Amino acid sequence: MAPCDTCGNTYETPMTITQNGRSGVFDSFECAMHAMAPTCGTCGCRILGHGTKAHGEIYCCDHCVPV
Repeated sequence: MAPCDTCGNTYETPMTITQNGRSGVFDSFECAMHAMAPTCGTCGCRILGHGTKAHGEIYCCDHCVPV
């Protein structure tokens, strides 16, 4: 049993998630999202949906995209 990379808890059924060549071991999707979800280039919130891509960055919404 590997400990969760985010919280350190150990459970019988951890999951390994790989994204763009980066992997992590997590005990829940919540921990995986905290570690691997991208952050908005303006406000820093975690982007759990589609987000908006502009200027080579990802933003949580159109309002955060710089003009």
